[in-house]
Amino acid sequence: MEDEYLYKDESYKIVGILLEVHKHLGKGFSEIVYKDAIEYEFQEQNIPYQREKEFSVNYKDTILKHKFYADFVVYDKIILEIKTVDCFNNSHYNQSINYLKVSKNKLAILANFNLVSLEYNRIIDSKK
Repeated sequence: MEDEYLYKDESYKIVGILLEVHKHLGKGFSEIVYKDAIEYEFQEQNIPYQREKEFSVNYKDTILKHKFYADFVVYDKIILEIKTVDCFNNSHYNQSINYLKVSKNKLAILANFNLVSLEYNRIIDSKK
């Protein structure tokens, strides 16, 4: 049960920002516009973040050529992925899970701005 509330306060602040951005912009913009607005809110609220953070994939004794770029890493421990899609599908969840694996973080928040109401999901890496 405690995993359900992982990083509760931080998640609450992030989701509040997502709701604020959606309230002001609504649906219909491209992902980059929402990311810019989210970045503005993080700066305004002094929330630590990194945008487009690069992660490498370790495989056996090597690092693979392909890199992953998480939209945001917030509080140095939460992956935030922004989408503008009709609905989430398995590839969106799998992407978030892969980001958790390569980052060694425990929580990802997947947000979709392409609906009348903001859609978001918390994804917890249960292997941690």
